[in-house]
Amino acid sequence: MRVAAVDCGTNSIRLLIADIEDGRLHDVHREMRIVRLGEGVDATGEFAPAALGRTRAALTDYAELMREHDVHRVRMVATSAARDAGNRKEFFAMTSEVLGSVVPGSVAEVISGTEEAALSFRGAVGELDDALGPFVVVDLGGGSTEVVVGGTASGTAEVTASFSANIGCVRLRERCLHSDPPTADEIAEARAVARDGLLQALRVVPVEGARTWVGVAGTMTTLAALAQGMTTYDPAAIHLSRVGFDDLLRVCEDLVAMTYRQRAALGPMHEGRVDVIGGGAIVVEELARELRSRAGITELVVSEHDILDGIALSIA
Repeated sequence: MRVAAVDCGTNSIRLLIADIEDGRLHDVHREMRIVRLGEGVDATGEFAPAALGRTRAALTDYAELMREHDVHRVRMVATSAARDAGNRKEFFAMTSEVLGSVVPGSVAEVISGTEEAALSFRGAVGELDDALGPFVVVDLGGGSTEVVVGGTASGTAEVTASFSANIGCVRLRERCLHSDPPTADEIAEARAVARDGLLQALRVVPVEGARTWVGVAGTMTTLAALAQGMTTYDPAAIHLSRVGFDDLLRVCEDLVAMTYRQRAALGPMHEGRVDVIGGGAIVVEELARELRSRAGITELVVSEHDILDGIALSIA
């Protein structure tokens, strides 16, 4: 069965067209665009008209790809920004019109942080050896960060506990990191916000028994590319790569201190992440310190497969 999965987050909208066979995905097409749907939502509580317009343009192109590839079923999910926005009806009307042109009746659905965590976990650990578990999977997005603990048995993912914290790279950038480069006071404020959100998560999610930390989404994959010294982004080399904490923390510290122009000059850096990755790096730093202290974990495994893969698998 050929399916299409769309993940619409605070910063990006992503498409996966895949064939499902025996419970496994065979990629046909993957694509990501930065649309910053959640721009200003933290402050205003509503989607901006320009953000809705950018998202519609990207989704319209995705719908054309679905038609070209003869997709049979579609599932689109929206996450943190859509949970927070008061004018969600405008977003739903737009997605219904665009997706309905491919598969009648299709519309985006806003999922809870719990379901977001479960889908991320399923997508992230599908290729990992059961013996490496229990896993702590962290999906660091633009508006929220999901922390999930669980394991796998015979290829089936089982979540033990999860929490969706209202911290993310876009939210921290808009709330705290205003200068270029950020001032010491701004960085300290961002760390405090990140730490508070993570401590809420870690009171609910028992990471102490985890053996492997798996990080997903754009901040994590970009950090892995920079730690490996890549001059261009290479998803095949990033997928399931391992980054020791010394290298990870060095890259994070450098990014937080850089100017916009310095970050933009980094080869693997997507232009849509330049202004927000400093906030993501702060969350990763705080996570690394907590996981080393609580679970003795000393490296990050980075996966290119994440909630998008979980969405596609959920369609079957």
